[in-house]
Amino acid sequence: MKKVVIDAGHGGVDSGATANGIVEKDLTLKISQYIKNRLDELGIESTLTRDSDITLEPTNRVNKVLNTYGNGSDVIVLSNHINAGGGDGAEVIYALRNNDTLAKKILMELENKGQNVRKVYQRVLPSDPSKDYYYMLRNTPNTESLIVEYGFLDSTKGDDVNLLKNNWQNLAEATVKALASYIGVDYNVEPSYYYTVQKGDTLWSIARKFNTTVDKLKDMNNLTSNMLSIGQRLQVSENLNNNDNYYIVKKGDTLYSIAKKFNLSVDELKEINNLNSDTLSIGKSLLVSNNNSNNYSSIYTVNKGDNLYSIARKFNTTVSMLAELNNLESTLLSIGQKLLIP
Repeated sequence: MKKVVIDAGHGGVDSGATANGIVEKDLTLKISQYIKNRLDELGIESTLTRDSDITLEPTNRVNKVLNTYGNGSDVIVLSNHINAGGGDGAEVIYALRNNDTLAKKILMELENKGQNVRKVYQRVLPSDPSKDYYYMLRNTPNTESLIVEYGFLDSTKGDDVNLLKNNWQNLAEATVKALASYIGVDYNVEPSYYYTVQKGDTLWSIARKFNTTVDKLKDMNNLTSNMLSIGQRLQVSENLNNNDNYYIVKKGDTLYSIAKKFNLSVDELKEINNLNSDTLSIGKSLLVSNNNSNNYSSIYTVNKGDNLYSIARKFNTTVSMLAELNNLESTLLSIGQKLLIP
């Protein structure tokens, strides 16, 4: 199966383009992290060139690509960018060595999500027309490399600014769907346990959307008021908490408070979850019991060519269930690794 390197354009001292309250480096990072999370759910192996606001010089960025999965035709390099120049719509640039199949799929899915589209194209280096203009395409030979420009942050002609500000998740999901189709993985949206607050949302509207109540939403998320902020991540299903061996980190939690709740010491909690620091992120699943006997029926040994998606299909389960039961931090597997099967 093809693997994907997701490149969040710019970063650190290089902010990229800025206009209308949009900073390119910040939005490309959000889009890239979203795509990474969704590919994990679909069982498609992927990695990020950066997962924080760091500076990456061109050489370092290319090396991160080539040093992860190698330099073969089974690697897709997806470089995410936001355009500038006053235009409108999305476009995709693909490498001279590649065909336009994936680029066209991405543009089609972006159009299906309501974005205006411009074109897919190639661009040559003026000094040597046999080479790609953009270094990310030029210096990753043998891979399938492309640049996605999701829209113009300084557009004066259409709704790009609104889409980039308020519907960027839909644009990112379009790329996910195109990648899944191209790679040959069944595209599905697994049951979503979390929701990202959008402009205009209220606790009442979110509760109604997910068939729950305001009180339950507040309880699941340790909320003390009805105030929400755009981009806030809310747990919207209690299903995550149905497994007594696991606990989902909520706002205000600490390792000490969780350990005390489950009669563990902080050291024990860190040890059984392979934690190297005391930092927790909201939504993280923590193992709070050493006894998994009631939650799995067998143990599977990872073989060459396996991935979480193929194993999930084999045992009629989901990638999310496998990851939760085995407390996996990523979809990367190693041959000989033992997995608990629900």
